[in-house]
Amino acid sequence: MNRLTCWLAATSLLAILGGCATVDFDAPKTESFAVTDTDDTWMGRRASDFIQDRSGQSGFVIVPDAISAMAFRLHGARRAERTIDVQYYLVKADKSGLLLINELLEAADRGVRVRVLVDDILTKGHDRGMVAMDAHPNIEIRVFNPFARRSSRALNFLGDFRRLNRRMHNKSFTTDNQFTVIGGRNIGDEYFAGHEQANFGDLDVVCVGPVVREVSAMFDLYWNHRLAVPVNAVVDPPEDPFQEIATLRARIADALVEVNTQRYEAVIQDLVDREEVKPEDVEWVPYRLVYDSPDKADKRLAGEAETMVPPLREAILAGQDELIIVSPYFVPTTTVEGFRELRARGMRVRVVTNSLAANNHLAVHAGYAPARKPLLRMGVELYEIRPDASIRGTEKTGMAESGGTLHAKFFIVDREELFIGTFNWDPRSKNLNTEMGIILESPRLAGALAEIVDRDIPHRAYTVTLDDRGKLRWTTITDGREVMYTKDPETTWWQRFKVGVYRMLPIRGQL
Repeated sequence: MNRLTCWLAATSLLAILGGCATVDFDAPKTESFAVTDTDDTWMGRRASDFIQDRSGQSGFVIVPDAISAMAFRLHGARRAERTIDVQYYLVKADKSGLLLINELLEAADRGVRVRVLVDDILTKGHDRGMVAMDAHPNIEIRVFNPFARRSSRALNFLGDFRRLNRRMHNKSFTTDNQFTVIGGRNIGDEYFAGHEQANFGDLDVVCVGPVVREVSAMFDLYWNHRLAVPVNAVVDPPEDPFQEIATLRARIADALVEVNTQRYEAVIQDLVDREEVKPEDVEWVPYRLVYDSPDKADKRLAGEAETMVPPLREAILAGQDELIIVSPYFVPTTTVEGFRELRARGMRVRVVTNSLAANNHLAVHAGYAPARKPLLRMGVELYEIRPDASIRGTEKTGMAESGGTLHAKFFIVDREELFIGTFNWDPRSKNLNTEMGIILESPRLAGALAEIVDRDIPHRAYTVTLDDRGKLRWTTITDGREVMYTKDPETTWWQRFKVGVYRMLPIRGQL
């Protein structure tokens, strides 16, 4: 038997083994829904203070600062009296994750119902912690589109790629059905200015008013969906639930001893104590909550699933003068022609994305790189975030010298309307993952965010252009002077080589 035959046989065997393990999507679970009688809670009274004579309207506060973003979540968990609903693509067991998990446990101890829905793509190694939390009588954890084999994700993909390739990318944190935080942040140190090597610049929106009920309805839709499986249906429950919870609490306590000695915890605690958001900070504007149907993640139903792409397209096509796109993972495919049409109408189109040096996914950069020259030739302006761009909030945690990566996902139309959410400008967000976000009609918020982009570009990004010979050039301001690069700035030949290899692979539709 030659080597090729052996390799094919081994691959086939692995695929068969991966396909043998299955998930019981019909495992018993109880439908549950958002609690609506929460007006008498602290959160309800606080929301009433905000709303006052604005009955029927919704209010919004944009949160670019990483520390404030964590503080809003911790504060919400500490003040909750009835319910907390948590939906995320990623929850890490680092100091940020443990801070939040600790608050969820303490809320459950007070009698608060806690529902946690997390995508299963990045939960490897967390099974024991998840089933321990789920053992608490007031906490229920469900994993979305779970892997059957818990120890080997590769085997799962070999046997069930078409199903597992679709993921839930939604993100929301809702307390007492009165306030919710939505946006681009997952739960992990890098999203909250707590990582020593690299932190993510991101954007959240705190919402109050009827929009919160809409977010809760979306959560319920996902929570009760066939793909949302109780964690104890895919992970063996502990023999002694009480002991497992005690062990988890001990692990958290040990970790928090270290966290509490750091400036990070002190800053967050200060913000939570001050309860800094005031009614006058809230912008009351028309909005549209947009999200994909959870059916989009079901390979059997995806073709007919309702998606958020049409309302996003509608918002963009309604523009007349300017479109600003900020997306960490920018992989234009069919949208290149869409940009051409916008340019033909005279619209200024500006795109801010990660540079190769700042991008944490080289394969995604390989999908973006071939589009640079065509976009520049049609007059689209490109800006790539520098790896040394400081992240708002790191100056408070002593992490200001850590590297920076763009993770915010928003766009601004005519400085009058803006979208903030989880949607990346790439084929994966459009076709494979479920996403969510909010469109706000607010010249004040849109204009303020556009001004931040205007101000930051010269010092925090490279301006990408073409020279007279059609070669790419990158320019930026460093120490008060203009600097130009002829290759992807601050990168090694090895990084550029790997991007070149990725460009040759037929993976663009997966990015």
